[in-house]
Amino acid sequence: MAISAWTPLLVALICVWISGAEVDAQVPGPRTRYQPNWASLDQRPLPQWYDDAKVGIFLHYGVYSVPSFGSEWFWTNWKNLRNPEYIQFMQRNYKPDFTYQEFASQFTAELFNATKWALLFKDSGARYVVLTSKHHDGFTLWPSKNSYGWNSMDVGPKRDIVKELAAAIRKESDLRFGLYYSLFEWFNPLWTDDKLHLLMQQHFVERKVRPEQMELVQQYLPEIIWSDGDWEAPAKYWRSEEFIAWLYNDSPVRDTVVTNDRWGFGTACMHGDFYNCADRFNPGVLQAHKWENAFTLDRTSWGQRFDVSLADFMTSKEVIKEIITTVSCNGNVLINVGPTKFGTILPIFEERLRDMGRWLKFNGEGIYGSVPWIYQNDTITGNVWYTRQKEASNGKITVHAFVLEYPYDTNELDIYPLGKDINIFRNVMLTGIDMGTGGEILNEQSTEVVMLGMEDTKIKWTADHNRLHIVFPPKNHIDKRGLDYAWTFKITIT
Repeated sequence: MAISAWTPLLVALICVWISGAEVDAQVPGPRTRYQPNWASLDQRPLPQWYDDAKVGIFLHYGVYSVPSFGSEWFWTNWKNLRNPEYIQFMQRNYKPDFTYQEFASQFTAELFNATKWALLFKDSGARYVVLTSKHHDGFTLWPSKNSYGWNSMDVGPKRDIVKELAAAIRKESDLRFGLYYSLFEWFNPLWTDDKLHLLMQQHFVERKVRPEQMELVQQYLPEIIWSDGDWEAPAKYWRSEEFIAWLYNDSPVRDTVVTNDRWGFGTACMHGDFYNCADRFNPGVLQAHKWENAFTLDRTSWGQRFDVSLADFMTSKEVIKEIITTVSCNGNVLINVGPTKFGTILPIFEERLRDMGRWLKFNGEGIYGSVPWIYQNDTITGNVWYTRQKEASNGKITVHAFVLEYPYDTNELDIYPLGKDINIFRNVMLTGIDMGTGGEILNEQSTEVVMLGMEDTKIKWTADHNRLHIVFPPKNHIDKRGLDYAWTFKITIT
């Protein structure tokens, strides 16, 4: 039987199989008042824009960008953990009584150009940006009323970095703007005093955290609140549920804002619009709840550092692979770069982002707005991953097959987009309706195969029941188009 006859059942089956993956992508209905508890907050549908966006840029920028050594945890590694490498670094390069606070005056950002950043992120193919408004050292990139003398307006750049970047992003692109905010601060006296009192008092939350959170949302209208530092205290101490309820109910971004899962220990992978679970989280299997893979182009540090070699940076091919494998499993990627103290982005970071942008220009159709296919990767042919176009209109199903390794030896490839044994067909038959097994599902009448970026070139292919044999166009033609890192075949079944 032709596939058009059983397409409605196939579509219905797909919806059942991946309903968990798509339930969070529903469009919010009439406004609901959410209560300040997880049971209520977890019922909020994920705003559609985030699920469609897939790709974001993360920026770790702050006083730690001045020493540019080790990582953004420089201060605590030096003073709390007494790491010998950090101690030796300071002894070799700074006077004996030098303090971390003195780095702030050297955090000059004299070459920071928010418009250049915004245009680069636009060219990268990203759809949202998240800036660290305040990391664990407590230094804020905006003139916080509750961080006197320890913010980017009072010392260092003498500029409102958050405001400038938010304005440039919104003027130069359609990207969504978001803010990272660390709940705790290593050496803030209010925080350390609350810890001494076993968190039975909340002076740090009342006088620092909550006023700054409200200030950021009301002044800069971020559509992502990326919370961090959740491991230090429970969500009840941070009053996280109260803040998120305000975000969802009454904030100026209540209809579009999304939150992650770092709101107190025990909340990771449990609560929030999307889950981070852990840094560089990429499980490689389908996740029912929307999630995000936040990873660094510098493999070990989120902040800028100069004690680095070429091998420490992800290659463009590795970045593309991370995007594909993440999106195939219902995730977004948040790709981190660490700007320099001068306000520039190193050429190696720029190269990676521009390579990503060129790849997405050709292959983004299979990434943006996609949803998981019933199979995330091909279990017969390795290094092949799948996504599906959201719409199955006019009786069509469109699957994208991403080939991560080029078949140089043969220039040909076998893939199994319907599974090893066409499990879809067998499961449809389990409904008790005999759909017939006489005809081939993949045939010239029902199936179209196109290589993205080579749409004007007819792709040679044959099918044998569940196996799709594809012949790549000549490699020199592919290279001439600038197609690299991964190759995408669009398979449309009618």
